[in-house]
Amino acid sequence: MTNQAQTFQLVGRTPREIGDLGEALDRLGKNALRFSIAVVLLWIGAMKFTAYEASAIEGLVQSSPFISWLYGVLSVQGVSNLIGTTEILTAVALVIGYRFSWIGLAGALAAVSTFLLTSSFLFSAPGWEPSLGGFPALSVAPGQFLLKDIVLLAGSIFLVGDSLQRIAARA
Repeated sequence: MTNQAQTFQLVGRTPREIGDLGEALDRLGKNALRFSIAVVLLWIGAMKFTAYEASAIEGLVQSSPFISWLYGVLSVQGVSNLIGTTEILTAVALVIGYRFSWIGLAGALAAVSTFLLTSSFLFSAPGWEPSLGGFPALSVAPGQFLLKDIVLLAGSIFLVGDSLQRIAARA
């Protein structure tokens, strides 16, 4: 008997049963990822319509070489509303994308763009803690707060791939 076969016997499952479980967990994980990213975007997006959140993101947006120009066109609240609307539409597209792959692809691409942008704040915003010697010590805000966006970016990239696979499977 091979080590692999012995391992399967030890847990009392056949390779096929383990494979089926793996597929079920893969589906669950994809759906959990899709809907958890949607919840994060929806929640944070809705918060953008408050004065509290608009002022909280002002420093991040001002420090960004990509979107700081928005303050020359819109007010602080207007920029926050625009970002919030984009985040909410992205969340809705991700949810609808569960059923409609092309919309899911659009939502996943929008999420990738969102989290690429927010991850870039790690380099443009003052996020290094000087009392700890600066880089690589992250400040609590915004540094550690923004760090999670790297994982959300990776999850969004995964959803782009999943959407493309679903589109190709239906072609």
